[in-house]
This record gives sequence, C-alpha cells and structure tokens, in this order.
Amino acid sequence: FKSIANPNNFFRGFLGAAVREGLWTCGYLSIPPIVRRNLREMYPDKFDTDNKARVPAALLGGLFACYLTQPFDTVKTCMQGDIERKTFGTFTQTAKKISEDGFTAFYRGATFRYGRMVCAVFMMDYLQAAVGPLLYPSAFK
Repeated sequence: FKSIANPNNFFRGFLGAAVREGLWTCGYLSIPPIVRRNLREMYPDKFDTDNKARVPAALLGGLFACYLTQPFDTVKTCMQGDIERKTFGTFTQTAKKISEDGFTAFYRGATFRYGRMVCAVFMMDYLQAAVGPLLYPSAFK
C-alpha cells in the first residue's frame, strides 16, 4: 500500500490525460456542429433535418477525437497502470517503450474506442441541441 499511496502518483499520466481531454473536447464540441451545418447547406435535399446530418457529423467528430487522442491515452493508461514504475517511467520513457512494438502499438483497441466515441459524440451533440435552448433561451431567439 505504501508504494501506491505516494502523492506523486496523483498526477501520474496527467500530461496524457490533459492532451487527450483537450482534443476530445474539440472532437465533440466543435466538429459535429460545423459538419452538420455544412451538410445541411451543401446537400439540403439529403440532409433536411439536423438529425439526418448528425450521424455523419458524429462519425467525423468521433474519428477526430479517437485517432488523435489514442496515442496520448495509451501512454497515460500504461503509466497509470504501472504505479510502481517497474516498466513505465516518465511520459517520454513510456512513449519510447510503447514505440518499441511499432507505431501501431499506440492504436491498440482504437476500433472499439472509435465506436464508443461515435455514440458519445452523437448523444452529446443531440443533448447540446436539445438542452441549450432550455438553458440559454435568449441565445436561440
């Protein structure tokens, strides 16, 4: 217990988590509304409602969020899983260790993660559109 109760472990993997969360936020907050609006303007016959345009918007937002954040998440997860620092040290050391298995080692599990992120991006985009006017009615007049 003493080896994991170290205060230094609290911020272990923080850099990876910070970068991952920043890119993930861009993926779910900015990309879907832009893609949705462009699809509705460019193809009004095919995408005549927000919900029809929301699916490809979620696919692109999830793609961005998943594949740009995956390497940072992999490094963070390895660091946090090795609290005793037997295999993974600093962020840079961990990234070097993972890269020994090749570039694709950073993307293990990305397919499942992408599917999960597409669902999450779709739901958050839908909720943002549904709840936003309730919370900020003057902004939607």
